[in-house]
Amino acid sequence: MASSRIVQDSFLQSVLLASADARQRCMELIDLAERSAVSSSHVLPTDTKLHLSQQQRLLNSDLASLRDASRESIFEVRMTKQSTSEARQEIDRLHLQLQNFYYEERHLRGEISACESYDHQYQQLPLIPVEEFLREKPQHSHDDEKSLMFARINHELAEREALEQQRQGLLKTKQSLIADNKKRKEDLASLDKDLETFIDAAKPIQKLFEKH
Repeated sequence: MASSRIVQDSFLQSVLLASADARQRCMELIDLAERSAVSSSHVLPTDTKLHLSQQQRLLNSDLASLRDASRESIFEVRMTKQSTSEARQEIDRLHLQLQNFYYEERHLRGEISACESYDHQYQQLPLIPVEEFLREKPQHSHDDEKSLMFARINHELAEREALEQQRQGLLKTKQSLIADNKKRKEDLASLDKDLETFIDAAKPIQKLFEKH
């Protein structure tokens, strides 16, 4: 049969075979019924009656098997639909999860690209050149790029802190010198005033000497 070549499931093949047997028995019963109708005026032979009864029992058995197979196939179809629905839901869930992963990947790639192209402030620092730094600090000659950058920034920080300390020291010295100069100016002004007072007080004595 062509259907047996198309249908590969063993259960469905058994159903097809049972259906074919039932059909064949129906055809035989129809043929017997037609022959019985032709010879209705005569009594059927006993063997014909037995054969007809046997075929009816076999047909009833085939039909019962087909009904059982029909119920089982309906149950299998329901189970298949349920499993298919569950599998479809799982596939939809996995597809949504995959889409979320793709979105997160694009987002992270965008963040990485933004970080790589970001104009960091440390890149604008007037750091000491790498060659000069390694001559002064040879212990960093085997550092990777990141560690070497940190070392150069820390070196620049230490240099600026030292310069700031020098600036603060020079500023204190300047303020001290300004204070000393101010005091000296005040002392000189006071001395000038004392001299003027002394000169004014000595004028009568000078006039007295001039008379003599």
